[in-house]
Amino acid sequence: SLPHVLMMLVPEAWDGNEQMDPLKKAFYEFHATFMAPWDGPAALNFTDGTLVGAMLDRNGLRPLRYAITNDGRVLVASEAGTLPLAPETIIKKGRLQPGKMFVVDMAAGRILSDREIKAQAAGHQPYGDWLDNYQIRLEDLPEPRLAFTDLGAEAVMKYQQAFGYSREDLETVLAPMALDAKEPIGSMGVDVPLAVLSDQPQHLSSYFKQFFAQVTNPPIDPIRERLVMSLATFIGNNGNILDEDPRHCHCVAAKQPILNNHELEKLRSIDTGSFQAKTLQTYFKADGKPGTLARGLERLCRYAEDAVHDGFEVLILSDRAMDSEHAPMPSLLAVSAVHHHLIKKGLRGSVGLVVEAGDVWEVHHFACLLAFGATAINPYLALATIQTRHAAGLLGAGLPYEKLAYNYIKAVCDGLLKIFSKMGISTLQSYHGAQVFEILGLNQSVVDQYFTGAVTRIQGLGLNEIAKETLFKHFQGYRQESTVGPELLATGGVYQWRRKGEAHMFDPESVHLLQHATRTGNYQTYKKYAQLLNEHPNQLFTIRGLLGFAKHRPSIALEEVEPAETIMKRFATGAMSFGSISHEAHSTLAIAMNRIGGRSNTGEGGEDPLRYEVMENGDSMRSAIKQIASARFGVTAHYLTNADELQIKMAQGAKPGEGGQLPGHKVDEWIAKVRHATPGVGLISPPPHHDIYSIEDLAQLIFDLKNANRAARI
Repeated sequence: SLPHVLMMLVPEAWDGNEQMDPLKKAFYEFHATFMAPWDGPAALNFTDGTLVGAMLDRNGLRPLRYAITNDGRVLVASEAGTLPLAPETIIKKGRLQPGKMFVVDMAAGRILSDREIKAQAAGHQPYGDWLDNYQIRLEDLPEPRLAFTDLGAEAVMKYQQAFGYSREDLETVLAPMALDAKEPIGSMGVDVPLAVLSDQPQHLSSYFKQFFAQVTNPPIDPIRERLVMSLATFIGNNGNILDEDPRHCHCVAAKQPILNNHELEKLRSIDTGSFQAKTLQTYFKADGKPGTLARGLERLCRYAEDAVHDGFEVLILSDRAMDSEHAPMPSLLAVSAVHHHLIKKGLRGSVGLVVEAGDVWEVHHFACLLAFGATAINPYLALATIQTRHAAGLLGAGLPYEKLAYNYIKAVCDGLLKIFSKMGISTLQSYHGAQVFEILGLNQSVVDQYFTGAVTRIQGLGLNEIAKETLFKHFQGYRQESTVGPELLATGGVYQWRRKGEAHMFDPESVHLLQHATRTGNYQTYKKYAQLLNEHPNQLFTIRGLLGFAKHRPSIALEEVEPAETIMKRFATGAMSFGSISHEAHSTLAIAMNRIGGRSNTGEGGEDPLRYEVMENGDSMRSAIKQIASARFGVTAHYLTNADELQIKMAQGAKPGEGGQLPGHKVDEWIAKVRHATPGVGLISPPPHHDIYSIEDLAQLIFDLKNANRAARI
């Protein structure tokens, strides 16, 4: 039936909903095994000529209101009052809730309720029995035939070097995740070069930048709206969506896509009749010859295709068997190559792709793998690193290793939810293979062949260059004079400047010049600082750094162009709150911009009303531009009326954590007072505005702001 189809395509949020009717939940779970849910925001109308209906997606962010009249009419629209109705003719009116359905049976002349429609669909087949008989839950799999073999401390060190781990990764990234079950949070911004401009070997995922939703496709709050989000994944053959067969759910159901070592071995050993797994090695010859990586990828894709034809329903892509003569393929490249090859052959739905990878430790690494085709991931080296550091007394002395591994996987899963939510995606199944990334710095031929359909605007590395970067790291792990010791790992220097580490725009030399210039008031020292920052003689950092002035063009007389005073009126500072960069820096920027006729920006942290008053020397610390962000920090009527321009900040950018986050140690009494918050408590701006989920909602906020300040530009 038509309602059945809509329930399959646009299901309610069933995973984790303990109050849902078991029959209906079984219906949704059965269909989820072979049909990824359509994500909203959407209000749908549908008909087959007999049934006419409407429904909302699981988030319910689009309004849908209905009215039933006494003369047999039913009106459904996004807004009440779309068509004029006499109030006395209305029998019933209301609005659809998230995931709910409203159907009119034209033949029977009656309205079908959501409960009636879904009870009928859920009872159509014994879906619960089908799941019990055919679905395999990961936790219920028998113990593996062979236990997982630990790498050992010496092998772990070799692998860390070969995959490009740094000491910074161990201490700054892995340690907080294992100890606190949370992603590490920093707040100093990113001033390192783009991956394609760096002179350091890069992780392949560094060339991939996440997209995030804005305005018409609202992001989701992964904390407040956790109920509608799901990390459930189904590993195996997807089945034919046009054929209702109980064997469709013959797959492995996992609660999350990150597998520990024991779970991976259980999956590797699976042998239940027709359901089997095959491991494919993702390495290539480390001889440095051109074309070796391309031939390795071609071989891998061919083996994967053969395995699907042989009836295997799970392929495990593993780089664990690398050695001194074989270097590991970047796991992102390997999984995307196989994923797209199987799509081109019409076989991708027949198999689950599980990645056993050593080059996966940050949340971004996991997100890239999932977005480019991985069904599940086992970060064996990250887990082995935690284990060896724990055994050496360097990590979590009071906690067992099992707890540290659990914390790490939980931190990854929570981080994935944040990434999904910024794009407005609710479920892992919707994110899987979605490729919601922009590639910066890979050759077009590489993108077309192995990341087909991905967005790329700037070219760069070809396959041979990727192989060179991989072999450079591989050599570090397998060189003859290699010995064991953490000091052999690269320093890293991405999050904090380190000698022989990644370059930074603000390195010790530039910081010294700036501090010296401000303390002495020496303009010549400041000019040296400005020249160093503008020219960066030894390193390119940004795309704009590749541009230069066209000096060969004829010059224009000064009297023919705008005077400097007019041009400076267009100058505006970046939108950073005084909580993030300090009151001293923030107020100094405001004074400077007011002196030259430019505009400074409050950021989203509010502004102390004392700054609205003119100073004794005639200067002003008032920021001309005021921001209204999702958390509404410091937004009052007084704040709004003291603005020349009001900015509605629709999306969070490159800030700590999930964006728009002020760590608790920065929230002192002054900041807390301005933001109407509690000192010492971290402040997070949610990804969405909870009152803006449509263009109508945005229009309402603009209308309200116009009434608060008629003179301000919005």
